[in-house]
Amino acid sequence: MRKRYGAKFKAKVAFEAIKNENTITELSNKFEIHRDLVQKWKKIVLEGTPDLFSIKKVKGEKNNEKIVDELYKQIGKLKVENDWLKKRL
Repeated sequence: MRKRYGAKFKAKVAFEAIKNENTITELSNKFEIHRDLVQKWKKIVLEGTPDLFSIKKVKGEKNNEKIVDELYKQIGKLKVENDWLKKRL
């Protein structure tokens, strides 16, 4: 059975790898994981970091809020129509 690791643990290992205070092998021994995982998690953090400062992400979140609001309006409208049709029948 595969062992699963939490996000906090992965981040901790990745940041240790980014610091370059220890080698990948030393980190894999310290955290008792395979060295490929250390390299993979480090790569994920380094590739994802620029997105943290992206304005598009903030705009995307605002756009999602607009979509959710519109969907709730449509749900409300459909519910009213559905209730009206039930009463008419």
